[in-house]
Amino acid sequence: MTHRTERGSCFCGSIVAEMEGEPFWINYDHDDDCRKALGSPLTVWIGYRREQVRFTSRTPRSFSKTSGIQRTFCAKCGSSISYIDEGLKDEIWLTIGFMDRPERFEPVAHGFWRMKLPWIQFADDLPRSETYTRPRDPTIGYPSDRKNR
Repeated sequence: MTHRTERGSCFCGSIVAEMEGEPFWINYDHDDDCRKALGSPLTVWIGYRREQVRFTSRTPRSFSKTSGIQRTFCAKCGSSISYIDEGLKDEIWLTIGFMDRPERFEPVAHGFWRMKLPWIQFADDLPRSETYTRPRDPTIGYPSDRKNR
């Protein structure tokens, strides 16, 4: 059995990371907050355990609009890198655009299908969740419950 190692980098190459092992989840995300943060009609998030991801060059900058949520990016070129949520313990979600070989990450579900833009069409038969595709820590709650605290 081979061990999987992936590499990700921002647009300018200042931020580089290595991911060891298999991601535990990959999904399309049609959420309007992510759409606004990434400047894209949707994204694909790749879920890893935090210990699987190691930044090998600079550390990304972070921004938080919602309590318990951090979005990271490159301070030099602005590339979106990750999403970290206290409600998803020990998980880090990397955006598909950060990955050097994005073709290796096939989504298994659609999240926030209810927010999908009407002109985007999919011919797949993947599960379509109206909200999140992953269970969250109920003691932390949902990001929508924590906005602007």
